[in-house]
Amino acid sequence: MAGNDDSTSMSARAREAVRERIIDRRYPQGVRLVEREVAEELGMSRVPVREALRSLVADGLLELLPNSGVRVRTITRDDVHHLYEVWEPLAVQASRLAARATADDPERAADLEQALDDAERAAAAGAGAREVTAHAAFHERVVDLAGNPLLTRTMEQLNGLLRLLFGMREEPAHMRAQHSEMFRRIAAGDEEAAAAATLLHVRDSRSLALRSLFGDG
Repeated sequence: MAGNDDSTSMSARAREAVRERIIDRRYPQGVRLVEREVAEELGMSRVPVREALRSLVADGLLELLPNSGVRVRTITRDDVHHLYEVWEPLAVQASRLAARATADDPERAADLEQALDDAERAAAAGAGAREVTAHAAFHERVVDLAGNPLLTRTMEQLNGLLRLLFGMREEPAHMRAQHSEMFRRIAAGDEEAAAAATLLHVRDSRSLALRSLFGDG
């Protein structure tokens, strides 16, 4: 069992290391990742790296090449539009349900505040990938707080692509401010205000993503 645990831990470390490099753009969009080279760079054997790359394909950060290997996914305008068309109603409903959950127990919002604190510390340290992770964690914790297992499973399919887009967007301070507003509304148990703050945030997020990636607007 210990061997399996070690293998799982190494795969998780490899997955996080590769994901960080994608978000930081050290692995740019469209670049082919060679398993052997990634393993050498990370100082790991090829097995956990192979598992990590497979996992990141499932997350939507990498895509399989026709013959063999993987490359970093290249985001298109259609990708952005399709993602936000799905994410917007789910994110709004998640915030509404999260606010309902905190109405009787405000302390349940503590995990959201922790994610905000993590983002602030990462920003102060200039740690871009860590800040992106904290912003993604904020949204994931809103979904957890909503307490709807089907919503959680659905959102898990979007999280990889969302993290990639968060890393490519500009104006992180603007995102932190909007997350803070969402937190205040959710922690206050105000369902409609939480939903409204989230709707504004998601629509701004879409505009920022399009501007950052394609110069739109």
